[in-house]
Amino acid sequence: MKILTVIGARPQFIKASAISRAILLHKNVTEVIVHTGQHFDENMSAIFFEEMEIPQPKYNLEIHSVGHGAMTGRMLEGIEKIIQDEKPDYVLVYGDTNSTLAGALAAKKLHVKVAHIEAGLRSFNMQMPEEINRILTDRISDFLFCPTDAAIENLKKEGFDNFDCRVFKTGDVMYDSALHYAAVAKRKSKVLQDLKLEPNRYVLATIHRQENTDDLNNLKNIIAALNEINTTQRVVVPLHPRTKNILQKNNLTPSFTIIDPVGYLDMVQLISNSSLIITDSGGLQKEAFFFHKNCVNMREQTEWVELVDNGFNMIAGTNTEKIVSCYRTMIAKQNDFSINLYGTGKSADEIIDTLIAAK
Repeated sequence: MKILTVIGARPQFIKASAISRAILLHKNVTEVIVHTGQHFDENMSAIFFEEMEIPQPKYNLEIHSVGHGAMTGRMLEGIEKIIQDEKPDYVLVYGDTNSTLAGALAAKKLHVKVAHIEAGLRSFNMQMPEEINRILTDRISDFLFCPTDAAIENLKKEGFDNFDCRVFKTGDVMYDSALHYAAVAKRKSKVLQDLKLEPNRYVLATIHRQENTDDLNNLKNIIAALNEINTTQRVVVPLHPRTKNILQKNNLTPSFTIIDPVGYLDMVQLISNSSLIITDSGGLQKEAFFFHKNCVNMREQTEWVELVDNGFNMIAGTNTEKIVSCYRTMIAKQNDFSINLYGTGKSADEIIDTLIAAK
């Protein structure tokens, strides 16, 4: 059996690492990895393959730094040719990026089975490119691997019981990776020493959503909030060079600590030793939970509704006062993280076993 895996962005590398480990347990299953190039610099891409021991991509399309239409179109063209050459049994796509949609479209039009990992998530905000990608990918997928009960329920409400597809609740492959790499990160990462950080004495924050980095008003509000929080506890922000340039161009002056993007092992160490997470990243909201950290969400909604419903995540939006208020609430809140929201850490094994059985 041959599986073609399409990845292009940091969260997909993390998910793919779990699937690749599961595939290696089966001698009769081969994996061909296609990297679209969506995240391409050393700290956003290459370091992940190296330190997470992900098999090197056989193909790298090197498509990046262009608009949504051009990016998706070029990916679709490149992936289509690869599928024709490789003739896989399945094309595996992850999450909600342009790489996800392009991979699913290319496979479906060539009558190759599509498996969508992290299916069924909804923010119910059609202004988000990710929401469009995930809805369209779900609709044309043959196997929908859902991480949560909420994801299953979303698909039921949209009529997926009537479609020619199979829906499974498998738990979250990112949890598989978190469990696997936690001990490795503790052993290998030196990021706390390099940044002179004391455990549980700093806040880890990230800003990357287009609606926050490209909307100057939202960005100003976020910077002001993080600056204020930084007066009470050190705030550390791994920041993409593009966002850093936007800050410089608009004379926005953070007083918090900005660092370059880091690899997964360093990020695991930063998360697991922080006192709180503040983010607009969907993946980091979950990673906060995996490592028993409360989270403040700088968006108006989240796909991970179970985190909000159970009190682990608080939606702040991009209002300065609301972000600071949510920080004060969550930094003081004691939560019980023993609840099982995302499976047992064996999601990747279950997904591969399902695909083998279905062939």
